[in-house]
Amino acid sequence: MKKKQSSIGQWLVSGVVVVLAIAVGVFIWRKATQAGGEPTPVASSTAPGSAGAGPAAASTAIRHPIAQAAPAPASTAPLPALDASDTDVASALLALGGNALDGLLQRDQIIRRAVATVDALPRQSVGTNILPLKTPKGAFLVEQADGAITLSPRNAERYGPYMQVLESIDPRALVAWYVAHYPLFQQAYRDLGYPKGYFNDRLIVAIDDMLAAPVPDAPVRLVQPKVFYRYADPGLEARSAGQRLLMRLGAEDETRVKAKLRQIRALLTGATLPAAAASAG
Repeated sequence: MKKKQSSIGQWLVSGVVVVLAIAVGVFIWRKATQAGGEPTPVASSTAPGSAGAGPAAASTAIRHPIAQAAPAPASTAPLPALDASDTDVASALLALGGNALDGLLQRDQIIRRAVATVDALPRQSVGTNILPLKTPKGAFLVEQADGAITLSPRNAERYGPYMQVLESIDPRALVAWYVAHYPLFQQAYRDLGYPKGYFNDRLIVAIDDMLAAPVPDAPVRLVQPKVFYRYADPGLEARSAGQRLLMRLGAEDETRVKAKLRQIRALLTGATLPAAAASAG
């Protein structure tokens, strides 16, 4: 008989987060519980230039200049200082994401959190102190039968509010907002430890990495060697943090997220990435 595992303090919860504070459509993860308050997110959990950074993060040659993005900036008003931008950024994102975003958004250091998360997603792990959104409510669900542990399809219900925000966002308006606020993202990226880096290039790396995530055959088998669950397939477990999280959404929601990512990528680069090519690997 199948049994639901429900102790939230015993394993990893995959937090579905649309990055740029739901703005640029990539995802992060964190532990289910954490004692005390969250530290100030001033850097990613993995040092710049370490595994997963890749040439795009370290190179000084700009591959995807933000000036080539199609939408015009939404406003010509002067930008606030980065460390005084939270009120302005939260207001703009809530206008883009609707009421569903209101209870999900972390209201402090929004851009710094988003930048640190984007930088970390193509790596093997993402720190717990850099989340731009709150994690899903409820426990991470698995099912057990005949000695096997599998990912429960009921987890999709926990991600419903995040998918609602994702579907409600107009990609063109979203990218226009991002372009208008890009200097703040660039400053946050340099402050993160990339004085010669270009954040939009790293964003495209993160998006492309997510698009390359496979769609695992259901049911997805898991193992629990210690406290946290892992994919039973070593090939899936070896994927980046962003890909592992995307795979946990289930095939239907993973397809929906990838479609939105391709729209955003096309607007940012002026080039449309075919679905088959994006999902290869």
